[in-house]
Amino acid sequence: MTTFAIVFALVAFSLGNSPALVARENALQERLDSVIDSAIAEKRIVGAVVLVARDGKIVYRRAAGLADREAGKPMTDDTIFNYSSVTKPIVTAAAMKLIEQGRISLYDPVTKWLPDFRPKLIDGGAPAITVRQLLTHTAGLSYRFTEAPGSDYDLLNISDGFDQPGLSREEFMRRLAATRLRYPPGHGWKYSLSLDVLGLAMERATGEPLPQLVERLVTGPLGMRDTAFRIADRSRASAYYVDHKPRPTRMVEGTIVPLQPGVLRFAPDRLDDPNSYPSGGAGMAGTAGDFLKFLEVMRSGGAPILKPRTVAAMMRAQVAAPIAGAPGDGFGFGWAVLVDPVAATTPQSPGTIHWGGVYGHIWFVDPALKLSVVAFTNTTLEGLFGGFPSNVRDAVYAADE
Repeated sequence: MTTFAIVFALVAFSLGNSPALVARENALQERLDSVIDSAIAEKRIVGAVVLVARDGKIVYRRAAGLADREAGKPMTDDTIFNYSSVTKPIVTAAAMKLIEQGRISLYDPVTKWLPDFRPKLIDGGAPAITVRQLLTHTAGLSYRFTEAPGSDYDLLNISDGFDQPGLSREEFMRRLAATRLRYPPGHGWKYSLSLDVLGLAMERATGEPLPQLVERLVTGPLGMRDTAFRIADRSRASAYYVDHKPRPTRMVEGTIVPLQPGVLRFAPDRLDDPNSYPSGGAGMAGTAGDFLKFLEVMRSGGAPILKPRTVAAMMRAQVAAPIAGAPGDGFGFGWAVLVDPVAATTPQSPGTIHWGGVYGHIWFVDPALKLSVVAFTNTTLEGLFGGFPSNVRDAVYAADE
């Protein structure tokens, strides 16, 4: 053994790391740096924050590119992002806490708190929708962006929770109640506005506004100081960009992005309007670090916010695979659950939970490997549906080979 090798081994031992572990972390650094550098150099994304934790230890952390290209503002570890659907697991955790406390039940009808919310089937029937169906996207609701132009969601000008600044709770619910259910509740799966409905039901059930409720039950106890239904510090907020050649274009209010069969409508400053209803599915903002903290709490059993048995239920596939458009995935409470890695063509372990956000974010937790990954960008759709998310995932798993 050379002198250098002996010194390397002694240093690794003194730090509590084996040479193999140090080599793995070096490989992870090299592979992820390459993925991020290429995406920025090729002008597929403008900026990103990527975090990787193994068994509670952050083994990779990088902020790269620009948070605001036009202002020349670099991306930093504490950049605040519009979470979009990254909101859903946090609001789900708050709902599960209320269930633990007996304030609500999985099998309560939502009309217990929202008596006027009775969307109908095509035959005119208005079946009951339960809390469980809202949590699992089996209520028969939809999103406007997943419907073709001219649908009832389009004609009624339904908000997807990240557009229409200033839209009130009452008007949002009035419009959504007038839509047609896509199937009888409990007899299908469709990604939907169900967490927005549940969030407003939680307000009625507790007499507490959703932002304060989530802070009291989840973000406060976990010290997620930058995560809220508002931008905690506008000076640290990211700008947003949309896929375009030769480089992404800046997103502004009213930006429309095609996403078959519908379109995405964005209002990146929606959270600055205090009259905007608190969207339980897309209405929060925060940092990548805050969200990693939340994921690690979920991965390790839920303390101090939830009981282990509650988290175990959240991490089971409550809806069998496959869910729409996702071979190999079922759906738990708050996220997709990987059931069949072969069908999903992924190196992740069975039981991996994952989801993303339409502003350009992805995350996953592989409990078998005690692995949590957060990759937030400010570029849609590349950061969610482009090559970047799968390249990040594959780099993480390739480092173990």
